[in-house]
Amino acid sequence: MVDEGQIKGVLGRLASVEADLGDPAVLSDAKRYRATLRDHAFLKKLESAFRAYEKAAADIRGNEELLADPDFRDEAQREIDSLRAALPDLERRVMASLLEPDPFEGRNAVMEIRAGTGGEEAALFAGDLFRMYSRYAEQRGWKISVMHSNATSLDGYKEVVFTVVGDGSYGRLRFESGGHRVQRVPETEAQGRIHTSAATVVVFPEADEEDDIDIPDSDIRIDLFCAGGAGGQHVNKTESAVRMTHLPTGLVAVCQDERSQIRNREKCLATLKARILDFRRREEEAKIGADRLTLRGSGDRSERIRTYNFPQNRVTDHRIDLTLYSLDRVIDGEMDALLDALAAHDLDDRLAARLKSV
Repeated sequence: MVDEGQIKGVLGRLASVEADLGDPAVLSDAKRYRATLRDHAFLKKLESAFRAYEKAAADIRGNEELLADPDFRDEAQREIDSLRAALPDLERRVMASLLEPDPFEGRNAVMEIRAGTGGEEAALFAGDLFRMYSRYAEQRGWKISVMHSNATSLDGYKEVVFTVVGDGSYGRLRFESGGHRVQRVPETEAQGRIHTSAATVVVFPEADEEDDIDIPDSDIRIDLFCAGGAGGQHVNKTESAVRMTHLPTGLVAVCQDERSQIRNREKCLATLKARILDFRRREEEAKIGADRLTLRGSGDRSERIRTYNFPQNRVTDHRIDLTLYSLDRVIDGEMDALLDALAAHDLDDRLAARLKSV
């Protein structure tokens, strides 16, 4: 149920936030300005939802006053019925707007796909997942940038790490972390038997200067090596590939995508900072017990979240008990039906948690 007093109290901050957006002291402080912009967007979204709810409630009251007039009774009753039917969705929109957004939601995503059990077939499946995310990114106008890959001879991947550059890519893809399982007849299977293989996916937000992740040189071990794969003599004979190990946490980042060692260092450090940011965030969530409130999972990236059954053209997300018989389209990058359902389920979970705490 919407607490109008609470909503109005929150919206009371809007005037001061809008004043801050014109304050030279705020404009000159990049970190404070970005935080103020996020606060303003949050309040404007809440204001829009609350105004729509208020109007519907006022229209119901106005039509109820017309019920005593025989000339308008039937029309007024139809309008009341229509407005009351819409009211729960309007209430839900208001409550959803009260939830503080994930501060990382609008950022680029860093993704890692690793082949799991299943040998070469698992590597092929990891390659299929990479192409699925690449096609989805292409449809949304996002850019894929490979940081590191370990390809196999059959167009599969033992491991591939890449960034998805595009507004809100992390917010859209964050629920993909976990174990992905495939059931199909491999091309190398002579007797037509269905095999089960697996791959793991990890998604975390790209770090930026706002995160204040300052890593002392003494905390990083840097190893240089010759990159593998296509690229000719330069790739195979020049130590352009970079591996960075964050000694306090043991986190590792590798980049071999660029010919320039300097550019690989820059991209590798950016990936390492993203890993550290994700590590710190999960530590904080574990302390407050918040990680079960969302579909980001318990932190166990091997937790099985989805099965791709090719013989039945079926994809099942086990977290929300959703089954779609359109695997051919999903694997070709048409992921919106899955991602929309995951986002809606996550919103329902967070709304339920908030209502319990009220």
